[in-house]
Amino acid sequence: MDAGGSWLDEEQLYLNPINCLMAVEGREQEPCQLKLHLPEEWQIACGLPETEKHTLEAANFDTLVDSPFIASNSLEGITFEVNSIPFHVWIQGDCQPDRKKLKQDFIGFTKEQLEVFGDFPVEEYHYLNEILPYRYYHGVEHSNSTVITLGPGELLMQPSLYKEFIGVSSHELFHTWNIKKIRPKEMMPYNLAQENYFKTGYVAEGITTYYGDYMLARSGFFSAEAYLEELNTTLQRYFADYSRNNLSVADSSFDLWLDGYKPGIPDRKVSIYIKGALTALLLDLQLRKVTSNKASLDVVMRELWERYGKKGIGYTEQDYAQLIDEVAGQPFQTYFDNFINGTAPIEQPLDEALRYVGCTLKEQLNLLQHEGKYGFKVSSSDASIKVTAIAPDSPASEVLSIDDELVALNGRKLENNLQQLLALEPEEVKLVLFRDKKLRVVRLEQNNSMYYSKYTIQKRADATEAEKHNFKLWLKQEF
Repeated sequence: MDAGGSWLDEEQLYLNPINCLMAVEGREQEPCQLKLHLPEEWQIACGLPETEKHTLEAANFDTLVDSPFIASNSLEGITFEVNSIPFHVWIQGDCQPDRKKLKQDFIGFTKEQLEVFGDFPVEEYHYLNEILPYRYYHGVEHSNSTVITLGPGELLMQPSLYKEFIGVSSHELFHTWNIKKIRPKEMMPYNLAQENYFKTGYVAEGITTYYGDYMLARSGFFSAEAYLEELNTTLQRYFADYSRNNLSVADSSFDLWLDGYKPGIPDRKVSIYIKGALTALLLDLQLRKVTSNKASLDVVMRELWERYGKKGIGYTEQDYAQLIDEVAGQPFQTYFDNFINGTAPIEQPLDEALRYVGCTLKEQLNLLQHEGKYGFKVSSSDASIKVTAIAPDSPASEVLSIDDELVALNGRKLENNLQQLLALEPEEVKLVLFRDKKLRVVRLEQNNSMYYSKYTIQKRADATEAEKHNFKLWLKQEF
């Protein structure tokens, strides 16, 4: 089950209407009524009004198919208000949520997001949560709701999964403004009969990914240290992908229509989520620096909402770039040339921007020998050790292939001891592996280069009082 599909079993009907309800050409703007034949005692969680028992109404076809629902006899609901706006958190699945903590944390990030934009695009909002018995993570935004699939349910309130739950909820709420209302011109209107290519995924998803966690720091859900750790995770994912050298984040956005989120040509396109988030962080800090904290990415998002989202006008790449120049009070062409439409390294400018808030970007050697010295990553299980990534022009790129199953190294059976064996720094590395069910023997040779560098954001011990003040203005937390 995922957040964009549909599901029926003896416990529930979960439906994304876009999967199965057809448009009638020429009648898309007429009101729609959806009657559901359900057991009497079942209730419905949906952003559409229920005009009578088990009957939903939509103003038009677009609203109808943008309104997923869960119908069940086991739905749990939590409701809260922020600025007199009702928010409903619906939970379907086997879990034991801490209702008091959940409400407190949702209120926290909701208040921060409303502060950024000033008001809310819709009258009420629904979180439709499918809590699953297996490991999963997915969310999809809609005009006044979101579907989130997350699991395993028994771990929902454990710190690692709960952090993901709050994080994806914050991310999806931000989409209520950014992409559901603040939309690229190419999607105004959205044409369901053909592809809708656009290049501003770094705004739609990149900025949203940045703000999803950033709002959790500003609301106090994350401590400053915990938030920097989240940024460090994003950095590791960015530097683990050599696509950053090959295709810009703008072109990668256009490319999403070709193969979606599935791996396509190796090392071709970057993630508009990961690089988009880092370029948003860079932009936010650069705007704060050049305006002496008078402006930030908050101002940009508020202006996008006021000028485009509220008026139902789509923005272009040029509109966005001109707005940045206006907010900054100076040209930001270099930022767009290098990091949005180009593939320039982000390390030095990001370090310079972080210094404004008393931090620095540190490079550390990758101590995992197979990654740092030989240029390949693996996933390990009780059953096997498989190659999952290979750095271009590395020793591994000469002899290894994705999905190779590693069996032995220099005559020793591999049993989660790959790192230990390589740490002995043998003169020769002879690997026995299975590829396409055939046994092979290959030799790895070093070339004295380093791969998969580790970068972390750290507070500087020599940060000035002014920089510490900038840090507080950025995160609403003490340095």
